[in-house]
Amino acid sequence: MGTVYITQDDCFIGKTDERLNIRANKQKLLDVPLINIEGVVIMGRATVSPAVVTELLNRHIPLSFLTTTGRYLGRLEPELTKNIFVRKAQWQAAGETEKSLHLVRGFIRGKLKNYRTALLRKQRERSDVNFQTATDRLKQILSSLTSTVTIDSLRGLEGAGSAAYFQCFDALIRSEGFSFEARRRRPPTDPVNALLSLGYSLLSHDIQSAVNIVGFDPYLGYLHVERYGRPSLALDLMEEFRPIVVDAMVLNAINNRIITPAEFTTEPISNAVSLTPEALRTFLRLYEQKKQSDFTHPVMGKKCTYQESFEIQGRLMAKYLMEEIDQYPPLVLK
Repeated sequence: MGTVYITQDDCFIGKTDERLNIRANKQKLLDVPLINIEGVVIMGRATVSPAVVTELLNRHIPLSFLTTTGRYLGRLEPELTKNIFVRKAQWQAAGETEKSLHLVRGFIRGKLKNYRTALLRKQRERSDVNFQTATDRLKQILSSLTSTVTIDSLRGLEGAGSAAYFQCFDALIRSEGFSFEARRRRPPTDPVNALLSLGYSLLSHDIQSAVNIVGFDPYLGYLHVERYGRPSLALDLMEEFRPIVVDAMVLNAINNRIITPAEFTTEPISNAVSLTPEALRTFLRLYEQKKQSDFTHPVMGKKCTYQESFEIQGRLMAKYLMEEIDQYPPLVLK
């Protein structure tokens, strides 16, 4: 089953034998074997029984809490793995070290190459768009990565590359009623940004689970500045997955009218836009389907799902930090 998403407010999450069950208004909403669950995400208000908390911790199943709009609140997770050697290598590479610079270049290279590939593919498919300026700009930025020797400067290149990509994002949308002007997140004030923010929150949950499994401290990153409570390393590794998982899924949902403009609501004070409960369930189903779709991993040379590739990339990062391989290869899809 993968991740269980709970969107019903004021439900009760309990346990019977080896099964997780969810009830609301005296009705059973879900009953699933715990062995099939990789993660639990609560979106909104819910009561979790102490027996469920204990069982999730024993089974190393993370429990994350998000608002109904997808804003991350926090998570309950088991202790870190016993692989102290991975965390030691992670901490030794912190700061402006050769290894941290190499990893930051890799995260940015993966993200920007996937951005460029997405634009080039759409340009081949459609004669009515011209992304030449953006793709040339991305190519120029990519060529500058190797010669850039400070992390702050690399962050600047990442920002410039993201700006070039998102300037084209509105042209990637072919469904009437949807438009994109700029990236807006806190809060998202239009439907497209609402979908992107929600997708990135879900992706962050999954990437953090993957780095925990590998043995990393998710709060010590290289590209993202350390901030109290922020899983910086998970956000670092997430960069290369944004275009190929969330952006691709959001565009598919919009352009194929799986989600329509009528399925959003606006909060009157903050103007925050969010999905209706039914549309939210549709979006969560699309995200799970995307995670479970497979592709041939360019480094491993074998089929894997996107869900599996989160951990694969984490293990490749660990191998690089522990000097088992010479370079970290970001996930770049053609």
